[in-house]
Amino acid sequence: MCDLLRFEPLYQERVWGGRILETVFGRILPGERPVGESWEVVDRPEAQSVVVGGAWHGQTLRRVLAANAAEVMGPSWPVGQPFPILIKWLDCRERLSLQVHPPAGIAAALGGEPKTENWYIAETVPGAKLMVGLKRGVTREQFERAIGAQTVEECVHRFGVAPGDSILVRSGQLHAIDAGNLILEIQQNSDTTYRVYDWGRVGLDGKPRPLHLEESLRSIDWQDFEPVPLRGAASAAVLAVGAEFQIRRCGLAAGERMEILAGEQPRLLSVVSGALLAKRRVDAGVSADGGLRLGRGENVLVPYAGGFTFFAEGPTVVLLTENFAD
Repeated sequence: MCDLLRFEPLYQERVWGGRILETVFGRILPGERPVGESWEVVDRPEAQSVVVGGAWHGQTLRRVLAANAAEVMGPSWPVGQPFPILIKWLDCRERLSLQVHPPAGIAAALGGEPKTENWYIAETVPGAKLMVGLKRGVTREQFERAIGAQTVEECVHRFGVAPGDSILVRSGQLHAIDAGNLILEIQQNSDTTYRVYDWGRVGLDGKPRPLHLEESLRSIDWQDFEPVPLRGAASAAVLAVGAEFQIRRCGLAAGERMEILAGEQPRLLSVVSGALLAKRRVDAGVSADGGLRLGRGENVLVPYAGGFTFFAEGPTVVLLTENFAD
């Protein structure tokens, strides 16, 4: 039976980031510069998650899949195919750029990759907002004029958010995250972002960050008006459904258990509040060992061949990402 796969976070400096991961999750961040992203699970040429603990300790996710594809992803998973999901924590101390990811139909022609992503709001400051989609009726021509006049914010749909809110942002949707949000982003394995507007900001090197106007204008869905987030989802709810993945939110009371059986499918488990104790499932119930504690902020891969019982230490909310290995 496979172990749970835990990974060493990969921290990314970003001009809009901060240090909140130290206080909220008790992590030790490198250096003193702003950290905007923590890549929790990633399998890309330029970035590899490394397993912490268990039989595969110290191995990259790519190496684990190359040698154990059937155990981790299921018997039909093609050997050599990258892991399809990338999970990040985003510390948005300041507003991110206004951006878009290319739709699948044109991504290759632009030299990029499609990227559909889901944002789960873990923490906010009062008045925090998101921008997703266009205001109703805005046309491409109006939007292009607004870029030149630096009034683009007037064209974008902006709305307030609170902890527990969630929204699926599909490739082609214009979007930005406002200041004061801590977000769990679950996305397709892609790192293609076209920056439309950056609010006159300079990067960590003191120079203006590049824009990608031609690619952005070709990628934006000009019929995407005023999408609505899911507000404070119920204790058990489906947050996102698409061809790329499904995300379920599971609320557990103190002492409540959640079962994941071996041989169903691989899943990603994200603890967004509270904590879990994970124990292997055995024929007689659960293993007698002490188990593995998963605190707030942790993201683990539950392999296809692994069966586990998770016990909530107190009120706990987890996200289960699934249906990505079909």
